[in-house]
Amino acid sequence: MRPLIHLASLAVAAALTLSAILAAGAADGPDPAADAKAFRNYFVRKFPNVKLEDFVNGPYALNEDMRRQWEEKEQFPPYEFSLEMGKEMFARPFGNGKGYPDCFPNQGIGIRQNYPYFDDKEGRVVTLELALNRCREANGEPPLSYVDDEMAALTAYMAFTSRGKPFDIKIPDDPRALDAYQNGKRYFYTRRGQLNFSCATCHVQNPGERMRAEVLAPALGILNAMPIYRSEWGGMGTISRRFTTCNSQIRGIPLDPQDEEYRDLEYYLSYVSNGLPISGPGARP
Repeated sequence: MRPLIHLASLAVAAALTLSAILAAGAADGPDPAADAKAFRNYFVRKFPNVKLEDFVNGPYALNEDMRRQWEEKEQFPPYEFSLEMGKEMFARPFGNGKGYPDCFPNQGIGIRQNYPYFDDKEGRVVTLELALNRCREANGEPPLSYVDDEMAALTAYMAFTSRGKPFDIKIPDDPRALDAYQNGKRYFYTRRGQLNFSCATCHVQNPGERMRAEVLAPALGILNAMPIYRSEWGGMGTISRRFTTCNSQIRGIPLDPQDEEYRDLEYYLSYVSNGLPISGPGARP
């Protein structure tokens, strides 16, 4: 519990700085562009020696010893097996002869940076994981679990084809899109669970600090590396798996994978990392 108490005390000390992010655009109503600018500036000031594009590397951008170990592992990355699996799955036709490339722009290659997006016909956010299962169901295939290896492998392959491309998440001129963004932002900063932590407690107020053996990653660029191989999982994990795991770690009740609040959270976190490159699939301790 001692590391958790330490995080809580640091959270109090950082509260005034964090208020600048929460207040961005508040005077004249929601302003995602102002939010993103304040969000980025907060991390640039907090870690002045970290290059902006390096934030996508999470704790490896903050800890030199971890970075050296990571760079050595990247010669034979632990996610390679999943990447190969995803490539094979992506190319394999469905029972009706069609395949994943038929469901996406540019045949699904190099498009990861455009997800999630707001679907104006449905009035809700569509993530890459959701789009992949919709593709399967539209072609008579059963949906995949959002937290298991197959979905992680597919998204790993699609992320790999977009490596280096900057996040380009749009918020259309639609009040429903702005509501979804605001809902994701609200979820990110709301405390929950027995530990009374929010997502921001760890990833805005305390990045670089340790929670047990884990060095906390900055929220800026955190989704650019997804999906990730985690040593503690012994395998790949999707964004859905990461969100549900985080809720469990703070002794809260996880939502169902791809719940609207999780999709809106992904929308918010992706938007405020616009311009940073896709680096997934990634690896973390």
